[in-house]
Amino acid sequence: MAFRAHRRHIGAAMPADNIPAAASDEPLALYVHWPFCVSKCPYCDFNSHVREQVDQQRWRDALLADLAHEVALLPGRRLGSIFFGGGTPSLMPPATVAAIIQAATTAWTPDGDVEITLEANPSSVEAARFADIAAAGVNRASLGLQALDDMALAFLGRAHDVREGLGALDVAQAAFSRVSVDLIYARPDQSLAAWEAELTQALAFGTEHLSLYQLTIEPGTRFATEAAAGRLTIPDGDAAADLFDLTRAMTAAAGRPAYEISNHARPGAESRHNLAYWRYRD
Repeated sequence: MAFRAHRRHIGAAMPADNIPAAASDEPLALYVHWPFCVSKCPYCDFNSHVREQVDQQRWRDALLADLAHEVALLPGRRLGSIFFGGGTPSLMPPATVAAIIQAATTAWTPDGDVEITLEANPSSVEAARFADIAAAGVNRASLGLQALDDMALAFLGRAHDVREGLGALDVAQAAFSRVSVDLIYARPDQSLAAWEAELTQALAFGTEHLSLYQLTIEPGTRFATEAAAGRLTIPDGDAAADLFDLTRAMTAAAGRPAYEISNHARPGAESRHNLAYWRYRD
């Protein structure tokens, strides 16, 4: 799963006749949640679950039925973005991804450059699906590398190592026209010099967008249990602020300045879907 620092605004849609005229002229941002993962990361408090088997047809039918319900509430709208999040949506069958995209872009009028993002884990198994996912209509991948150090990846509970992650990044950059990379910093005992080296490597990948999140301890997670027992300590406020300032300076110097707290992009390459949340759009 790709780690995000801010909560998504997920709520019931308003009936179309209650939507202000100005809002009805704005494109919709459609979020599709796939809650299943291969394993649960120790920092994750999102709605994600590990299951040995998933009834794929049942989930596809349910997602399409829910989409039809939302379309009935919001007819005649433009569609600016679709975001498949999770969980691990790169585990979705590409045929399900294609069916949802087709249903959404048929029911609503897609903008000519509609942004369609899918979060992906960088395992070789999932990378093997990237070409089919791109063929289904996804034009932007958000790749959860999370760290460029094998010991850090093990600490974060990730199922991939650096070699596998970088291989998946190569596949993603070949399959999708737009790629974003996720990293988690402010890890225990992480120095400014260590983060500077890691971020320098990440900036050299050439991706248009980076999501750089400070590690936070969320209630109910395994890391919260470890922290409560005194077995896990993350950088304090001053140290975290120094890491944050370094991140801002390095990304700006590399031409990918911050456009909100944790996201950085080349000018014009900001995530349209992400901006819809920050601007409190539909």
